[in-house]
Amino acid sequence: MVAVVGPTATGKSDLALDLAAALDAEIINADAMQLYRGMDIGTAKLSVHQRRGIAHHQLDVLEVTEEASVATYQSHARADLRACRERGCAVVVVGGSGLYVRALLDRIDFPGTDPDVRAAWEERAAAEGPGLLHEELARRDPEAAARIDRANTRRIVRALEVIEITGRPFSANLPDHTYEIPATQIGLDLPADELDARIEWRAQQMFADGLAAETELLLDEGLEEGRTASRAVGYAQAIAWLRGEITEADAIESTALATRQLARRQRKWFRRDPRLTWLDPSHTRDRQELLARARTLVG
Repeated sequence: MVAVVGPTATGKSDLALDLAAALDAEIINADAMQLYRGMDIGTAKLSVHQRRGIAHHQLDVLEVTEEASVATYQSHARADLRACRERGCAVVVVGGSGLYVRALLDRIDFPGTDPDVRAAWEERAAAEGPGLLHEELARRDPEAAARIDRANTRRIVRALEVIEITGRPFSANLPDHTYEIPATQIGLDLPADELDARIEWRAQQMFADGLAAETELLLDEGLEEGRTASRAVGYAQAIAWLRGEITEADAIESTALATRQLARRQRKWFRRDPRLTWLDPSHTRDRQELLARARTLVG
C-alpha cells in the first residue's frame, strides 16, 4: 500500500502512474474534485489515454449536483481497496485532499449529519461570514479552530454541526495518525518559487485547453447547484468570466492565486503527519530517478 500525496502541481499523478506500472498496482484517487464526472480540465484529471491502461478507482463517481462526503468516500474507497486485495493487486493512493487520504488510511469515524442543524449554521455563515463563525468555533472547541482555516466555511460549519449533534468537541473526532491500513506515504513538494511558477503555467494552460467551455457544459448539468463542485478552484473563476464579471486575464490570475493558497494549505496539512517521507522532484534529473528514489522507500 503506497500513498503519493502533497500540494497540487507537484507531479503526484506522474509518480503514481510510474509506481503503479512498476508494482503492477491499481490506483485509488484521493482528490475530492476528481470524484466529479466532467470536471476534467480544471482538476488536471488524467484522460483515459494518459492512464496507460492502469485501473483507476474513485474517478468520475459523482454528478456535479451531488455533495462530496468524506464518510461516503471512506466507505467506497475501502471497498475498492478490498477488491484490489482480493485480486492480489498492489494499490497506489494518490491525491492532495488530506482528509480523504486520512479517511482511507487511518482510524477515523465520521459522526452523522443533521440537515436542519447544518442549515442553521450555513445561514449564520452567509450572514456573518466565516471569520465570525470561526470565532464561535474557537470558543466551543479551540483545538478544532486551531486546525481549521478561517476561510474554510464548509469545515467550520461541519465542526459546529458535529459539536451540536454529539455534545462533544469536534476535535475528539479528528484522526491521530494511527493507521487502520498501514501504508508507505510519499510526499512530493517543491521550493515555493518553482511551485508558484508551475501553478501559474497550469492556470494559463487550463484556460487555453478549454476550461471555460467545459464549465459551460457543467453549468447545463447543474454545476451551480452543487454545494461542493461549484466551489472548485478554476470553475468559480470561469463562471465569473462567462458572466462578464471579470476578464479572462483576471480569471487566470484569480485561479493561480487560489491555487497557490490551496497548495499552501495542503502543505501545512501534510507536513503535520510525521509518517510521510518527502521527496523534491527538482532534486532529480528525470522521472526515472524520482521513481527509483520512491522505489527505495516502498521496498
